[in-house]
Amino acid sequence: MTPTRPCSATSPRPSSTGSAASRCPRPRRPARHRRRPAEPVALPEYDLEGRTALITGAGRGIAGGVARVLAEAGCDVALNALTPTHAEPLAAAVAEESGRRAVALVGDMTDPAATDDVVEQAIAALGRIDILVCGVGDAIAKPLVPLPGRPSRHGTPVSDEELGLTVALNLTSALLSARAVGPHMLERGSGSVITIGSFAGRRGGAGTTLYAAGKSGTEGFTRALALEWAPYGVRVNGIAPGSFPDAVTAGEEGYRQRVESAERSVPLGRAGRLREVGLLAAYLASDASAYMTGQTLYLDGGMTL
Repeated sequence: MTPTRPCSATSPRPSSTGSAASRCPRPRRPARHRRRPAEPVALPEYDLEGRTALITGAGRGIAGGVARVLAEAGCDVALNALTPTHAEPLAAAVAEESGRRAVALVGDMTDPAATDDVVEQAIAALGRIDILVCGVGDAIAKPLVPLPGRPSRHGTPVSDEELGLTVALNLTSALLSARAVGPHMLERGSGSVITIGSFAGRRGGAGTTLYAAGKSGTEGFTRALALEWAPYGVRVNGIAPGSFPDAVTAGEEGYRQRVESAERSVPLGRAGRLREVGLLAAYLASDASAYMTGQTLYLDGGMTL
């Protein structure tokens, strides 16, 4: 009697009529496990749930965009503007969009007494201030003195009043806001201050001398204050945006012109989006940037390269 040869992967398979067919089952292919889609990864260092933020100058433009993103990220927010016309509609919109608490606080943040009052109201409404965003600022595009043979865009050089106002908006307001909020953060041993500068603080430009001086001063203030407050666990950083036109403040035609100008002059070929500043602010406000202080991050599409 001939012994039966054991089946193997290399053995020739007998024909279907041979007796070996019944004894050598067809080998099974290894089971394929279908890969499940990866679950979104929640990074706890970026979580702002339950934190509170005071954003000054939030009635429009860049600071308004920052307010929207911080609320979306989980912050309750106090939104300061110079008039109720700007503050209240934004607070209502932010609350509806994010489901977070948003309060409108009216006050002139270039005035020491008004600044102190706004900060006290914010603490009363939110319980504390974890994040301060110094968003007040504006530019007056005029030369410092008359330029021979070259009339300025607005016909006359900057006045004494405009000189004081430009410095107050772009530097003094940040100093006053930090001075008012600082004691509360230092006592708790935590907090994040975010100043809003400008690429003009490094690059400058004809007709923007005062604005550039104010924003350059803000960057120096950011570095120095970071050193003062670092031993107490309070971080101070800045964002220096490039071209971020706002249709509300610039108007339809002005907005279109600024967008087209950015497409020609910005290395990345476009204007910035307000949300992008907010996303960077959310990073600076979060524990993801816990080892960063005294830095000003240029968000300008490459304009300062």
